[in-house]
Amino acid sequence: REHQLGVGAAHVVAQADLSTKLKLLGVEVGSFGDAKGTTEGCRTVSLSDNVRGTYSKLVLSPDGTKVLGGLLVGDTSRYGDLLDLTMSAAPLTVPPETLIVPPLPGGAAPTLSANALICSCENVRSDAICGAIADGARDVATLKKCTGAGTGCGGCVPSLHGLLQSELARLGETFSNHLCEHFAHSRQELFDLVRVKGHHTWDEVLGAHGHGLGCEICKPAVASILASLYNEHILKPGHAPLQDTNDAFLANIQKNGTYSVMPRVPGGEITAEGLIAIGAVAKRYGLYCKITGGQRIDLLGAQRDDLPAIWEELIAAGFESGHAYGKSLRTVKSCVGSTWCRYGVQDSTSLAVRLELRYRGLRSPHKLKSGVSGCTRECAEARSKDFGIIATEKGWNLYVGGNGGVTPKHAVLLASDLHEDEVVRLLDRYLMFYVRTADRLQRTSTWLENMDGGLDYLRAVIMDDRLGICAELEAEMERHVASYEDEWARAVATQEMRARFRTFVNSDARDDGVQWVDERGQIRPADLPPGLTHLTPLPMAGGDD
Repeated sequence: REHQLGVGAAHVVAQADLSTKLKLLGVEVGSFGDAKGTTEGCRTVSLSDNVRGTYSKLVLSPDGTKVLGGLLVGDTSRYGDLLDLTMSAAPLTVPPETLIVPPLPGGAAPTLSANALICSCENVRSDAICGAIADGARDVATLKKCTGAGTGCGGCVPSLHGLLQSELARLGETFSNHLCEHFAHSRQELFDLVRVKGHHTWDEVLGAHGHGLGCEICKPAVASILASLYNEHILKPGHAPLQDTNDAFLANIQKNGTYSVMPRVPGGEITAEGLIAIGAVAKRYGLYCKITGGQRIDLLGAQRDDLPAIWEELIAAGFESGHAYGKSLRTVKSCVGSTWCRYGVQDSTSLAVRLELRYRGLRSPHKLKSGVSGCTRECAEARSKDFGIIATEKGWNLYVGGNGGVTPKHAVLLASDLHEDEVVRLLDRYLMFYVRTADRLQRTSTWLENMDGGLDYLRAVIMDDRLGICAELEAEMERHVASYEDEWARAVATQEMRARFRTFVNSDARDDGVQWVDERGQIRPADLPPGLTHLTPLPMAGGDD
């Protein structure tokens, strides 16, 4: 693969960026820049670690001051930083060997670039952001306007927020962590106020702790807090107007205005009857089918009017909401474990099903993903998740704080060789502590990185009970589990909620402006719903997993 990338395409397009990261037979591999070391006079530094099963190589300039390229096998956690360092041609500020030597436990990784790439969509680096702050920008909205950062996919906005906070602190200025102009509290402070005061509605929260009418920032945030604490249906009168676009219709809206339907398939385990039912629904409503990275089947292209009828059929077949639209648990991915795989040492599928059914519907500051691998070959990619479990011969290793966000992070080891019940108990505490203390739309990796004391403090809180709140956290999770009900089952059975899905308030007419595509033969004209006869591009939106 390295040979193909380094030679074949280079003859076609001069100096093309051939960097790539992939997974071959379960092993992470990444190459970037001049990975083969073809630059005249270049030098290399490499590390072969037979204990960790990794290999790292950096290709350096003749004077050893710049990274020209490299190859990573077995561990690509630093791929993004090293690629950025290569593309920026920034001089090294640390010895090159420290870039590929794993840091000591609890130690910080070396800073790779003083001018890091913040927004890859608009190619905006940290010096441009810091320059805008020096010129007077004091909020993310102004930074977006001044630099263009965050105006593409929006994935870098948390990084913008963090850089703004650290730069203002360096300048000796106070950074406001208020949720928005209507609440002079952070998300964590507001969560604690609602929990302690026992507020159950938006009006109660706004009247006691805010002012004005609210906005698109604070309304979904308060809705999430109320859902986390009380697990009431999000389309209940009083809650429904607070929801964002996806939660408002219990579906992920796509680029062309249609919606996605994704039933829950715990652990990726599904029966033949279930597959037939999903296929029948897809055919009846002319939906595009996609196997997701989270071991589920995504049905795309549903009209809003059809969502209740689609879900009635799926519920009758034994399915429930997969919460692909919410800031909540998405999936717990698993391999086949010891049941089928000759390498499996624990039953990963059963544990994945248990965890997904336990934490389904848990509303949180951001979406949550998990994975359970039945052995150290890691086929479920558990360390790329917000929490992941990997089997050992003695039990389970629990990893936390990883995800596939703006800067992908490997989850870090929290505890080793746990019994299954110990895994569940620690996860109950970990998840509820995250729900309590994270900022709005903050992924678990960023939350853990920004936590004072980091992993050691997290261990002290949820393992050693330093704050004396472990019993509370466990009780809160038990209340969530006991109060869970399928959101779509309630929605289709409640006439008031069901009426929300009509396209027009005063008519049963359908929206005839939706456009469809015959993309690689998935949808044929004969398969389209009645009244839809034209085929034009159907763009899809990501993130359903």
